[in-house]
Amino acid sequence: MEPISERDIRSSFVNSSKGDAKRITLPDAFDAVPWDDLDFLGWVDPKLAGRSYIVVPTEEGLRGIALRYKPGGPRTAQMCSICLTMHANGGVSLMVAAKAGESGRRGNTVGTYICSDLACSLYARKKKTPALGRQFKEDFHVETRTAAVEDNIGAFLARIIG
Repeated sequence: MEPISERDIRSSFVNSSKGDAKRITLPDAFDAVPWDDLDFLGWVDPKLAGRSYIVVPTEEGLRGIALRYKPGGPRTAQMCSICLTMHANGGVSLMVAAKAGESGRRGNTVGTYICSDLACSLYARKKKTPALGRQFKEDFHVETRTAAVEDNIGAFLARIIG
């Protein structure tokens, strides 16, 4: 992923008002984000429990999504639907996003199970391993895993925008 600015991030949100986007707290250590290792930028709001954000580069430009989740996640082993990493003890959360446009203003939402720390890109590249768990031994190359992350996050984004 190419580095992006705070202004680009705030203007990318498809399911938030401009006022809400201005109030979003950017990720801690924003200057140290490992852009080369990311397929999308994802972070948990350090000030608002249960809020997180994803910014995805697309052919149409950046698309940001505001998400809600229940902190702590389920206490059973679960698999992230984006990077397909198994986590134990709350490492995956059901993240829910309001749909874009009028549908979202009417209260319609879309949800999926995602790594609670939103580090899917790092798990796919094996630069991070799940706490208290392990990834399945697999024969997939990093390129195959990262392609799956891009496809899965794109499909989730399409459900929000569509």
